[in-house]
Amino acid sequence: MAKVTPLQFIQQVRTEVGKVVWPSRREVMLTTVMVFIMAALSATFFSLVDLGIRSGLSVVVNGFGG
Repeated sequence: MAKVTPLQFIQQVRTEVGKVVWPSRREVMLTTVMVFIMAALSATFFSLVDLGIRSGLSVVVNGFGG
């Protein structure tokens, strides 16, 4: 690996940071909203799955207990 002086390293870092394409405010807001929507959908899905499993187990346990 080539030896790089600290000054060269800083120059390379600044060059690479200059290549970064930052998202617009609109893109950030849209992505944030999409994340919240997906989190809500996932929470709803897993809540329904949990409810189904709990109900099924309740039927099985009460069916054998009584």
